[in-house]
Amino acid sequence: MNTAHKTLSTLLGIALVALLGNNAMANENHGRKHDNMRHTHTAGKNIDARQYQQKERIKNGVRSGQLTKEEAKGLVVQQREIRREEHQYRADGKFTKEERKDVQHDLNEASKSIRQEKHDSETRK
Repeated sequence: MNTAHKTLSTLLGIALVALLGNNAMANENHGRKHDNMRHTHTAGKNIDARQYQQKERIKNGVRSGQLTKEEAKGLVVQQREIRREEHQYRADGKFTKEERKDVQHDLNEASKSIRQEKHDSETRK
């Protein structure tokens, strides 16, 4: 092997190592960004799923007669307030851990309200 060929091979090797190293770093950073986005998206899905489930519980309570119309209206207003609060939190493009925790707490309270109203002595006539 002549000197020019050795030099060219060495340069190609260095370029290949540099290219692969940069690509690995880019993939690692993309993975972190993707994980953060997925966490936010998953949290949003969890909140959406809970809101949907609570809405269904209210509908079923009305259908079964466990909830009066007045009780259902109050529970629907509570759900609307939680959605409004969530939208306000998300309006700046960020949905922080503390904001998610607050919305989850409100959903917990709403769930307790639904259960309490469905199991009290008032029924639809």
